[in-house]
Formats: sequence, structure tokens, C-alpha cells
Amino acid sequence: MPTSRLRRGESRRFCLTSLMVLLALTITLPALAQDDDPVVTEFDVDPSWPKRPEHVSGKGWVSGLAVDAKDQVWFFRRGPDPVQVYTADGDFVRTWGKDQFINPHHLRIDHEGNIWVVDFGLHVVQKFTPEGNPLMTLGVRGEKGTDETHFNMPTDMAITKSGDIFVTDGYGRGGTQRVVHFTKEGKFVKSFGSAGPKPGQFEIAHAIVVDSQGVLYIADRNSGRIQIFDQDGKFLDQWSNVLMPWGLSVNKEDELWVCGSSPHWWFRHGNYPEYKDQLFMRFSTSGRVLQTWTLPLGDIGTNKDMPDTSKLKPGETVGAHCIAQDSKGNVYIGDIYGERAQKFIPVSKR
Repeated sequence: MPTSRLRRGESRRFCLTSLMVLLALTITLPALAQDDDPVVTEFDVDPSWPKRPEHVSGKGWVSGLAVDAKDQVWFFRRGPDPVQVYTADGDFVRTWGKDQFINPHHLRIDHEGNIWVVDFGLHVVQKFTPEGNPLMTLGVRGEKGTDETHFNMPTDMAITKSGDIFVTDGYGRGGTQRVVHFTKEGKFVKSFGSAGPKPGQFEIAHAIVVDSQGVLYIADRNSGRIQIFDQDGKFLDQWSNVLMPWGLSVNKEDELWVCGSSPHWWFRHGNYPEYKDQLFMRFSTSGRVLQTWTLPLGDIGTNKDMPDTSKLKPGETVGAHCIAQDSKGNVYIGDIYGERAQKFIPVSKR
């Protein structure tokens, strides 16, 4: 009898303990499942953006992109309607620049709202009003060189708060890789940099931006690094082996947005693999990675110079080339071989 009573007592204690565990799980698990503030931020593409009217062409690489103070999105494309402007909701604003460009590359907006574009085929950097009226030309149209008045296939420009202009003279071959500094009036100040893999040298100086403190960030695309300089041309730092940086932008929080692909050799096994995937990243100015988001690599056929974009799905990119963020946190990506600009909306709530 004592043994039997002991076993019955143990059984009651076991059942009571099990019931308490089940009650605890019942209380705890729904609270975890209802968490509506996840740490990870995802991005959903807006498939209806932009709402391009029928009279505006959708053909051509989108190689340059920027967001102005009104959250209007400007992009620069190699096509019949090179400069196109849309609201954040995708409504068409304007287009201009027809028959003015050969090889459009990056587009920037200065602190006064002026529009800057670079054409590496014409070897010039140009400044326009938002309506498309010309204000300044740096370089000699149709002439290449490496002196104080010429460029050799320039790729991008950064304009400081004071109006100083820094141009990456990046696509030209023959050992010319440099950054060229001009005053606000367009007077040559100096140039710095050379071709090579060492700190302060460039393989391809592909994009350039400046933060609120006047520090310059340069996407040295083919070497898979971002290099940092002061405005005197002094090398400060480099971030290597993180990604192949194609496009750069800086937001109001001084965060650096970069689009491109994961690191790889630019030339290997007799081929030039421009990208093996697609991604964009956000950095602090100290180089800390704050965010990473991958994009599906689309299918445009075997000839990138004549891409078949009919199979592309919303959110896919093929040659993510330029990036910008608006005041609401939306991210815009310009795609060269996919021939489009897309809007990606941050998702941080369930």
C-alpha cells in the first residue's frame, strides 16, 4: 500500500507539472507570433511605378538616378527620352534632353536643385536647370584628353555644399584614372589619382558622392572597393571585398547606399563577368554595414547590348547601376540591361 500511494502521488505531480508547461506555452507562443516590429526590414517592389505615358520612351539603359527635395525621382537613360522625372507615386512630371547625349551615365542634383549629368561618349559634364536649360559645361564636347580642360570618358560628379565639383574621369584607358576638382565657377583646381590597385589608385572610378562633412566616397568598381578621400585628395580609407560597387548615393542621415553585386574578379578565365548576382547595401560613414538586400537576377537573353526585357518580372534587375533613397525610406534602383528604374518599398511591420 505505501508503494502504491507513492506512485499515485508521483503521477499527480507529473500531470500537474505538464499542465503548467502547457499553460506557459499557451501564454508565451501567441505573444511571440504577434510581434509586429521585426528587426529585419524587407523591400517589396512597386510593380506599377513609374506610370510612364505612351509618348515617353521606355527604351535604353537607366544609368543615372537621383531624388530631389520634393521626393521627385530623376533618371538618366540611354534612349530617345534621356532625362525623365516622376513623383514618388509614379506620376509623370517631365522629360527633356532628346538628341543631346550619346552615352549617358550618372545624374546628380546639387544643393540648389540644379541637375548635373555626365556623358562619357561626349567627354563632358553638364549642369542644367530642372527644366533642361543649360548652365555650364565642363570638358570639350566630343574631344577627349587628360589636361585641365578635357576629360577621357568621365563617369560621375559630386557637388559639395560650397559648390565645388569633383569629377571621376574613369572609363578612359591607357593609364588615366583620376578625380578632377573644379571651383563652383568651373575653374580647374587640381586632379588626383592614377591607374592601379593600390590605395589612392583606381581600376575604374565609376561613381562618386560627398557626405555632409565634405568627405568623398568613390566606387572603384572593377577592384571591388569603395575608397574614401578628403577634398585635398588625401586617401583616408578603403572598404574592400564587400561588394562590386556600381552606384552610390548619400541620404540626409549621412548613410551611404550602394548597388552592385557580390565581390568577384572583373576578368577571369578569359571572360569579363560583370556580375553574378544583384544587391544593394547601406553603410555608415565609418564603413559599418547597416543593411543588405539581394535582388533577383533577371533573364534578358545572351546579348546584353540588345536585351530582351520581355521576360523580366517586377523586382528583377540585370546590371543594377544607380541607387537613391527618398524621405520616406523608399529605395530606387536604375537598371542598365533591364532598361528600367524601379521603386522598392521598405517593409518593417507584419
